[in-house]
Amino acid sequence: MIIVWLSIENFRNHRSTKLSLDAERTLVVGPNGHGKTNLLEAVALLDGSGSFRGASAETLVRAGCDRAFVRAEVRRARRTHLVEIEIAVAGKSRAQVNGQRIRSLRDLAEVVSAVVFCPADLSIAAGGPSVRRELLDNVLTGTDREYRTMRLDFERVLRQRNNLLKQAGHRPDDEAFTTLDVWDAQLADVGEAIAQRRDALCTALVSPAQDAYCQLAGGAANLRLSYAAEWRDSSLATALAQARSVDLRRGTTTVGPHRDDMTICLDGLPARTHASQGEQRSIALALRLAQHRYTAQISGTEPIVLLDDVFSELDEGRAQRLIGCLPAAQTVVTSATGHVPPGIEARSQIHIDDGEVVSR
Repeated sequence: MIIVWLSIENFRNHRSTKLSLDAERTLVVGPNGHGKTNLLEAVALLDGSGSFRGASAETLVRAGCDRAFVRAEVRRARRTHLVEIEIAVAGKSRAQVNGQRIRSLRDLAEVVSAVVFCPADLSIAAGGPSVRRELLDNVLTGTDREYRTMRLDFERVLRQRNNLLKQAGHRPDDEAFTTLDVWDAQLADVGEAIAQRRDALCTALVSPAQDAYCQLAGGAANLRLSYAAEWRDSSLATALAQARSVDLRRGTTTVGPHRDDMTICLDGLPARTHASQGEQRSIALALRLAQHRYTAQISGTEPIVLLDDVFSELDEGRAQRLIGCLPAAQTVVTSATGHVPPGIEARSQIHIDDGEVVSR
């Protein structure tokens, strides 16, 4: 799979940017703060997973505008697709493929897949559970259509349950308890299914992540991943029943997949608390490489690789070992200096200045 050309309008600081991407490697150069990462963000949006920077629609749209557009021609499995996304400040963003409206942005994963490597990935090993849950969900929503439906169902039921908890407060009546029983049953069903998929994914990622970590570290190590959900010792239905009084007092659901974690251990110790920053960085890179390998195996196509100023954060040895691990996929690399380590030289170079392409 490759992106042939990209067009973005009123996106971040880009008023109107149109460019072609090399089928192998494209280097995007420019001063910090001038729009290199914004360009990669637009490419990453094409797979429907949202902003890898966690940005809202309002912040994606250029100041003073009410909507932004991201368009691209994508070649996948010998077919060409026109992907178009309309990002609205107010209202719902929309997308279409070959002129046909799609039900959900997440369904863009059927056409485009991308894996982003960025300095913020350090939080995969060092940050809170939400970062690791997001990684698991992004991989699954990009490869499993049924999981995308599960996630939508779970979010809907969780929202309804939380609204009821807030309304009922400290004095729920019989009607509130009856309705809560309904939401609990639905939440337990879909929550159990989500946890099973995530657990299976953790198991599938262990081997490729272990291999990648050893290559990046330049030596033997034992990297292990496991899905952490205390409620799974019994069932989610039981856990929800036991937590009901607490949930009513707090006005929110305190147990379930939205609170779970992926535990990462290096040589038998929790990476979050015991790994050095260099080890945590290698773990994050290894997980991204494992994500790429897994997605390629399941989808049958190589996801695009987006490297956002990654090499500036790595020592020379680790940078060279990362280059040796990168898959043979279309790759877009950003650099403030224009210099990248040997082995990842690009055939095409694009210079960005204040949100505009000034040279190619």
